Amino acid sequence: MGVNNVLRLMVFCGFISTTSLAAQQPRPPESAPIQDNSFLIEEAYNQERGVVQHISTFVHSTKGSDWTYAFTQEWPFRSQTHQLSYTIPVGRSDDGSTRGAGLGDIALNYRYQIGGGEARFAIAPRASVLLPTGASRRALGSGGTGFQVNLPFSIELPARLVAHTNAGATYTPRARDTFGNSAATRSYAMGQSAIWLVHPKLNLMLESIWTTAWEVTGPEQTERSTELLLSPGVRGAIDFASGLQVVPGIAFPFGIGNSRGERAVFMYLSFEHPFGRRSQ
Repeated sequence: MGVNNVLRLMVFCGFISTTSLAAQQPRPPESAPIQDNSFLIEEAYNQERGVVQHISTFVHSTKGSDWTYAFTQEWPFRSQTHQLSYTIPVGRSDDGSTRGAGLGDIALNYRYQIGGGEARFAIAPRASVLLPTGASRRALGSGGTGFQVNLPFSIELPARLVAHTNAGATYTPRARDTFGNSAATRSYAMGQSAIWLVHPKLNLMLESIWTTAWEVTGPEQTERSTELLLSPGVRGAIDFASGLQVVPGIAFPFGIGNSRGERAVFMYLSFEHPFGRRSQ
């Protein structure tokens, strides 16, 4: 699957997701600012009751031929307090010794939101199970079931700024490398973003994320690597009378410090709309 086909898939998935489910109900007031997913950092806002979101992301490295497309669907469970979601990634990996394109590891997620609404802050701890659906021998998956936790914290600041802080960890008891060697791996991530509300429907974004991860290098052997990325971006929202909101966005992550030289293009497309009968 080439890059052009993936871009077509992003648009196709979004439009397929917004057919008969888009009930004819008005959205919240137009002055409400965007509370959408960031690109590299999680925002601590669950889906409102009666609203579903379909998210497509595409990342392409400017140094090589690696790319990743991911489709995420987020649903409220009973209320905005609880949210269920899943992420299906597809990608192409080329690490020199092996290459290939295909399905990655699917994630099943649950989030519990505290705060939000009239409050100026929100916390939404997430727990995820990472299914080993990607082929580890082609560097498309970890080779074993993984468990992930993340703690996003969002707060509204003066001067039309909103800040988001993340801290998370992943543990895979039996990960595998491209040669089939197995070992337990773990990774940690911390991130920070600042969103400038230039307009309620237009945001300028600056995100940073630091990760450290252990990868399998032999039987019961692992090696640690770290990465630090800075990512400027922009996103906007387009509202329709049916209640549909479309949010396109683009960012340009680049490495700093030991990650200098790493560059990528990140594209984002979200479709959010009411389903069924929304009850307040």
